[in-house]
Amino acid sequence: MEMLQSLNWHALGLEQALAEVLPELIQLRRHIHRHPELSGHEQQTAALVSGELRRWGWQVREGVGRTGVLAELGPAGPLVAMRVDMDALPLEERTGLDYASIQQGLMHACGHDMHTAVGLGVAYLLAELGERHPELLTARVRLLFQPAEETAQGAAWMKADGAMDGVAALFGVHVFPSLAAGTIGVRSGSLTAAAGELEVEVLGEGGHGARPHQSTDAIWIAARVVSGLQEAISRRLDALHPVVVSFGRIEGGKAFNVIADHVRLLGTVRCLDTDLHAQLPGWIEDTVQAICRGHGGEARVRYRVISPPVHNDPALTELVAEAGVELLGRPQVQWLEQPSLGAEDFAELLDGTRGTMFRLGVAGPQGCTPLHSNSFAPDEGALPVGIGVLTLSLLRWMERRP
Repeated sequence: MEMLQSLNWHALGLEQALAEVLPELIQLRRHIHRHPELSGHEQQTAALVSGELRRWGWQVREGVGRTGVLAELGPAGPLVAMRVDMDALPLEERTGLDYASIQQGLMHACGHDMHTAVGLGVAYLLAELGERHPELLTARVRLLFQPAEETAQGAAWMKADGAMDGVAALFGVHVFPSLAAGTIGVRSGSLTAAAGELEVEVLGEGGHGARPHQSTDAIWIAARVVSGLQEAISRRLDALHPVVVSFGRIEGGKAFNVIADHVRLLGTVRCLDTDLHAQLPGWIEDTVQAICRGHGGEARVRYRVISPPVHNDPALTELVAEAGVELLGRPQVQWLEQPSLGAEDFAELLDGTRGTMFRLGVAGPQGCTPLHSNSFAPDEGALPVGIGVLTLSLLRWMERRP
């Protein structure tokens, strides 16, 4: 039997195996959703993942990248990898689900509980295939269950611990509420933006709220910084290379009747153009300083590069698309026209290897709220789709590797 025929999804019983394990995977996902853990604190999630992987015969290393898990299966030789992330967000859940978070102020609002369940599903199917048809696992598979994606630190932590050593190809997935469950989205080239963290301290001079002319109002100047940066982007930067600056936190002032002398702004910067992104820290510094000086204040500006853009390898992306068409049908595989200004530290793992990440549709019949919303509730019908596409992509890579 030729390899192409031997990898028939249905003939190998993978469809039936997935159907049998799916209820267990759904319960695992709901347990993880009910017990979310912040970036760098995923100890219980990692312990659960490690236990399941060992039960299915994978070789497991814990504590990779602090709280990450690395697992391997298959013969020595070429190495193909898959990465999923595990951390949650500091949000109070408002979904009303019967398995909603029991951790006050914490929630899986970005679908990493779904990703973890998808990763476990792939692990189960590959272990089953290795038992039934070990000759079909012609390469070693490495699974990266990554911590701290939300803080853009976990990929670098795992890489520093050797998680990408020897990897020839890397696959990843992220839920996508703009696509219906049962579909996937693929894109070659740029998928996500370069991202940075911006901190601005506005320094003024305090005084009585009744006599603002005798002080330098840091709150007023900070408001000018927020609006002035947006205006400067639209008039000083090329509109064909979009830049987004969003402030998510503002702190300042001590009393209702005292002019504030210090305000701290914390935000994020996103840009698709790598060269422009390299210029943004200096441009933002100059713009903010000019605004503050123009209103009698001073500023301290700090910029931290979070992540480079994700660049999807065309050949690997085509492989994922083919796997999606084979499993789901051509209409369920959508080629995305535009990249996202969201960021993904998956990009850190691509330095030195080829890789691709696809979008997993999770919108139910009533739609789905955006990522990072406290009412985010993805359709669990997406789980077998993600598991199937990733498993078949890994197998097809083994089949076609040089």
